[in-house]
Amino acid sequence: MGENSIPESAMVIVAHPDDAEFTVAGTVAAWAKAGCRVTYVVCTDGNTGSHEPGMTRERLAEIRRAEQRAACATLGVSEVVFLGYDDGQLQPTLDLRRDLVRVIRQYKPEVIITWDPTRLFVGDDYINHPDHRAAGQAALDAAAPASAMPLLWPEVGAPHSVRQVYVYGNDEPNVWVDVTEMIEQKIAALKQHASQMGDWDPTEMIKEWSAETGKEKGLAYAESYRVITLERPDAVD
Repeated sequence: MGENSIPESAMVIVAHPDDAEFTVAGTVAAWAKAGCRVTYVVCTDGNTGSHEPGMTRERLAEIRRAEQRAACATLGVSEVVFLGYDDGQLQPTLDLRRDLVRVIRQYKPEVIITWDPTRLFVGDDYINHPDHRAAGQAALDAAAPASAMPLLWPEVGAPHSVRQVYVYGNDEPNVWVDVTEMIEQKIAALKQHASQMGDWDPTEMIKEWSAETGKEKGLAYAESYRVITLERPDAVD
């Protein structure tokens, strides 16, 4: 794998069902189409994300897991892992870090994609959800150095070194992924989360966000990342 080429395997670590579809699904679709084996890890079931009368947390968890599986199928994602934490209560605990180390060691991704945990405000009208920040922090801590340390939690698997981390939402991106050919697929995947979309069509917003990101690089639609290279290709057997 070259420094910013398409990896053979990748893992997307997010807090809720639909987080990836709002943000990084264009990259996911492009990589999956090119043959990358992509695994999702969803930390919570999004089981408090409803104002529908009579809805229960248990029923909502089932609905949102099914919606996430449908979105993954739309994107060509090979597998989705649900860690089952409660929505709205996620913390970057050692338990969460160990759970993420376990799945990293199991699936052995070259690349991890996650959110920037330091991003508190987004624009002038949004405070970043605490679950997003917790998932991002735990993902980074699991990727480096925890998953590669043989004496740390050996009971959850043999050590694995992640080569790169793609951090979405950082104010100083250094990699832009052209998602122009994937924008409709990204939107179609997002629409699978019907319990969250209601009557709202996200098409215009997603295209506006992606066009703004791509403008700096002359791309119609793009997603940008701060990419941290933990291991250079020539340093790996």
